[in-house]
Amino acid sequence: MQLTETAAGKVRELLEQEGQVDIALRVAVQPGGCSGLRYSMLLDDQFGDSDLMVEQHGVRLVTDRMSAPYLSQATIDFVDSLEASGFTIDNPVAAGTCACGHSFH
Repeated sequence: MQLTETAAGKVRELLEQEGQVDIALRVAVQPGGCSGLRYSMLLDDQFGDSDLMVEQHGVRLVTDRMSAPYLSQATIDFVDSLEASGFTIDNPVAAGTCACGHSFH
């Protein structure tokens, strides 16, 4: 899983707003959506022994072992344009996505 420098900057900005710098960005895959799986991203300070953690661009990324194979080649970015604003995940491992773009298989 790769975090772009733009996305890392946005995460650092959010952490500074919260006043908590020792929190990680947790990225996971969960059952749901019209295609079977959906992404979950949240700021988290609870880590388990089975979690995988890496640091990129000054941001800690955490994922659970079940999600790791689905996210191994994913790139997390942040876009801010007139059309859209938010985090995006480009994942070449995903075989297909639903029409709304919120889930994959």
